[in-house]
Amino acid sequence: MGRLGPWLIAAAVAIAAVFAIYGSSRAPAPISRGSAAPDFTLPRLSGDGDVSLASLRGHVVLLNFWATWCAPCEEEMPAMQRLHQRLGSDGLELVAVSVDNTEADVRAFRERLGLTFPILLDPKRDVSTRYQTFRYPESFLIDREGVVLERYVGPRDWDDPLYLERLRKLLGTS
Repeated sequence: MGRLGPWLIAAAVAIAAVFAIYGSSRAPAPISRGSAAPDFTLPRLSGDGDVSLASLRGHVVLLNFWATWCAPCEEEMPAMQRLHQRLGSDGLELVAVSVDNTEADVRAFRERLGLTFPILLDPKRDVSTRYQTFRYPESFLIDREGVVLERYVGPRDWDDPLYLERLRKLLGTS
């Protein structure tokens, strides 16, 4: 090795250190079809306790992330309410997670639109971050075993026959 020996060792150590630092800080894989839905527990806007994803195991879940300041979110909410009215009694768990900082804003929004489905509060965006959401609205369709079936970015007309048919099949009511 001669004179190059110490330099080769130093270079190898430096390369190993770079891989150790950058290899361990890689971003998690995107949450998409087939991913296990990350568990969470969040308080209800209604104030009557918390909801965890684990407590919804065995149900088909539509998990929606939104904010009161998001115009596409407001556009989507009436269709979500109609979906909840149509399929809530068939076992669909529709859960809307607000990322707003102010609970009063969420309450006013709920009252103004007449929303009756569960709204959970994530003001620190811990759960939103875990789900890698930053474009609102963003929704996840989760099967009875807690596996993500679909990820939807942007508003949807949730009571459109296309979505109703798919959800009814998942619920076993079609």
